[in-house]
Amino acid sequence: MENEIILIDKPKGITSFGVVARVRRVLLERVGKKVKVGHTGTLDPFATGLLILMAGKATKRCSEFMKLDKEYEAEIRLGETSTTGDPEGIVQKSYTGEAPDFETVKKVVQSFQGEIEQRVPAFSAVKVNGRRAYDLARKGIKVEMPVRKVKIYEIEILEYSWPVLKIRAKVSSGTYMRTLGEDIGEKLGTGAYLTGLRRTKIADYRVEDAIQLEAFLNSPFEQNKSC
Repeated sequence: MENEIILIDKPKGITSFGVVARVRRVLLERVGKKVKVGHTGTLDPFATGLLILMAGKATKRCSEFMKLDKEYEAEIRLGETSTTGDPEGIVQKSYTGEAPDFETVKKVVQSFQGEIEQRVPAFSAVKVNGRRAYDLARKGIKVEMPVRKVKIYEIEILEYSWPVLKIRAKVSSGTYMRTLGEDIGEKLGTGAYLTGLRRTKIADYRVEDAIQLEAFLNSPFEQNKSC
């Protein structure tokens, strides 16, 4: 337990750091001493799904796990934009034209498969001049965000009914799904932002094998089999 990998199915409304803090407190109670805990890749508060935590000596492998490929299911709302690219920002209607047909949407979505360039969103944890980008963005300070190359290994439409588009994507580490959603909307000419995001896989680790956060926090020590 104190030197293991813990698979958590993160709920909405809590940060990844919040999950780490709650798990750390529970391990302190169960083990009777402080246990170092870290995560291997942030999920935004509005997002759900697989969050891999490392406890004790296993935290030495955090950077290794951060480099692993990931898979997501995302819900994108077309025809509107958000200042943060997700539901937490200020939403504005940006499109009054006709809804693009399925074949047009499919062609645009598939055009993102392969190596692409993404601009890191202003509302991200990336450090700019020693400060978190989201701290600067919240204060209205505009900075030039870096552009990075990422890989979209697979991308497909799960459902499309204007204005809602649902996709599945397998991506390289460092890919911002919020940016992918916005870029799809920009290429369609409709604008878009993410209304839902669920991480389903990290390499061979699957969300189906994870434990719900509350179940982990409330389960008896001897019955917890996540680690």
